[in-house]
Amino acid sequence: MGEHTPTLVLGGTGKTGSRVVRRLTERHLPVRIGSRSGGVPFDWENRETWAPALQGVRAVYVSYHPDLAVPGAPEAVGAFAELAVAQGARRLVLLSGRGEEEAQAAEEAVRASGADWTVLRASWFAQNFSEGYLLDPVLAGQVVLPVGQVPEPFVDADDIADVAAAALTEDGHVGEVYELTGPRLLTFAEAVAEIGDASGRHVGLTQVSAREHAAAMLAEGVPAEVVDLLTYLFTTVLDGRNAHLGDGVRRALGRRPRDFADYARATAATGVWNI
Repeated sequence: MGEHTPTLVLGGTGKTGSRVVRRLTERHLPVRIGSRSGGVPFDWENRETWAPALQGVRAVYVSYHPDLAVPGAPEAVGAFAELAVAQGARRLVLLSGRGEEEAQAAEEAVRASGADWTVLRASWFAQNFSEGYLLDPVLAGQVVLPVGQVPEPFVDADDIADVAAAALTEDGHVGEVYELTGPRLLTFAEAVAEIGDASGRHVGLTQVSAREHAAAMLAEGVPAEVVDLLTYLFTTVLDGRNAHLGDGVRRALGRRPRDFADYARATAATGVWNI
């Protein structure tokens, strides 16, 4: 693949995208960040931004905002994939949702485009506790969520980025579906407890109903569409369908995935959980 043509990273300022950008730039590979807030203008809701962002691009990391579960996402991803292939960007690496039927529809749309595709299926990121909406509850010492004892194989966003960078730049990943998870299952209560241990403070988990959680978010001014999405993820994706480990990190990289405890220790060392 061309060394001097850029890779387009959609969502290049987000959790996974920023890490993909960093890995490519560390290899001295040209990168184009596609984002509403930085790099070249790219907006999933404004198709006029798509073609300029794809100009001269050799490969694309495709992450859909806000989530592939929202209505219209598979159609938008499919249309983008077709345009990308038509403009010469044949290698597409799609960040997909693990255990989400809507996400699998987006995967099919990418396959149908004729692209050289790779699919990365992931669910809950460890970094949601430090770079997402769960940071403030962790700082407050009490995380309130509509979750029970169903375990989750929390995946480290750094592992996702490592696999994405490999799939974007190396041979041997085309046509692969990588199920990306951590190396063990943890309930949300266990994950929160490990954060407490790593940060040297008490962090507890309170379980509430999905209705109570949605009402609290709406009262805090969270947009209704975001509340609906989170409610779907908590009530549907956390029904046990993902309570098993995947081998995607090992298959793609030949190593064990990062453990949640390692994430918690490294993150605590940055001071982000200090109060």
